[in-house]
Amino acid sequence: MTVLDDRIAMADSGDELTLDVMFEWLEKMPVPEGYTTEIVGGHIFMAPQRDTHWDIILDLVEQLRATYPRRRVKSDVRIDYPGRLNGFASDVTALADGAEKDEKGRWACRDVEFVAEVISQDTAANDYGPKKTAYALAEVPVYLIIDPYTARWHLHTLPKDGEYHAEVAFGFGHDIDLTGTPVGLVLRTGEFPRDRD
Repeated sequence: MTVLDDRIAMADSGDELTLDVMFEWLEKMPVPEGYTTEIVGGHIFMAPQRDTHWDIILDLVEQLRATYPRRRVKSDVRIDYPGRLNGFASDVTALADGAEKDEKGRWACRDVEFVAEVISQDTAANDYGPKKTAYALAEVPVYLIIDPYTARWHLHTLPKDGEYHAEVAFGFGHDIDLTGTPVGLVLRTGEFPRDRD
C-alpha cells in the first residue's frame, strides 16, 4: 500500500461515515435524471447536467481520444481522492496506461493523469477549492477548470506537497498546450460554448 492509499483508507475508516456507505445512500435516493452527484469533504452535491457543460465535456473527450484509448477516458465515474470523504465524479478523467481497477472495481486516483471540471454555478467553489486541493494531494499531473460563464479556462500543473505550483489561464479560443505533460497534446477551445445563465 502506498502513502496515498493509506490517506484514502484513513478517510474511510473509524466510527465515521465511509464513502461506501454514503454512495450506497445515494444509490437508494431518487436522484433526478440528468443530475450528477458526488461527495466533497463529506458533503453530497447534486448538480444538473446542462447542455453547455455536456458539449464541453464531449469536446474534451473527443480530443483526448487522439492519445487515449476509450477505456482510459472517463466521465462522471467515482474515484476516491485524499482528504476527508472525497468521492468525486469528475467531468472528464484520463487514466495512465496500465491503470487497473482495484478489488472493489474502482479506479485509483494514483492512475489519473488528467482531470477536467466544467464549472457549475452552484458547485464552482468546490472545483476551485477542495477538489483542486485533493487533486494536488493525489499528484494528478494536469487539472483543468473550464468556466463557461466567464469563457475562460484555468490550467493547473506541477503538483507537489498538496498544491499546484503552476497555473495559466486564458479565454476560450486560446489553445491549451499539454505537450509537456503526460497528456501529450494540444486541446483546442475555440468551439467551447458559453453559458449565460
